[in-house]
Amino acid sequence: QVQLVESGGGLVQPGGSLRLSCAASGSIFRLYAMGWYRQAPGKQRESVASITSGGRTTNYADSVKGRFTISRDSAKNTVYLHMSSLKPEDTAVYYCNRVPPSDLDWGQGTQVTVSS
Repeated sequence: QVQLVESGGGLVQPGGSLRLSCAASGSIFRLYAMGWYRQAPGKQRESVASITSGGRTTNYADSVKGRFTISRDSAKNTVYLHMSSLKPEDTAVYYCNRVPPSDLDWGQGTQVTVSS
């Protein structure tokens, strides 16, 4: 089991930017592909972005492609999600987890609200 703590969310105006961080416990973190997921009110949780264990390959949902960037720093056991050109429809609780996600590893998430 990996403990994951998300941070960096907040209230931002449309068109703004945020950087989310996910701090992971354990040295085996570097062995896992990691992803960011989000859940908007009344909707199912969806995958937003993923990155391989080595950090060389990334994938994005069509809805965020070109606006979000996922990265990782294995020395810091941290995964990041840089979000720009934010839209109201990006409002959600954002989580990180392995790819595929482990039910045991979901953290509290961090709330992102895009509103004027």
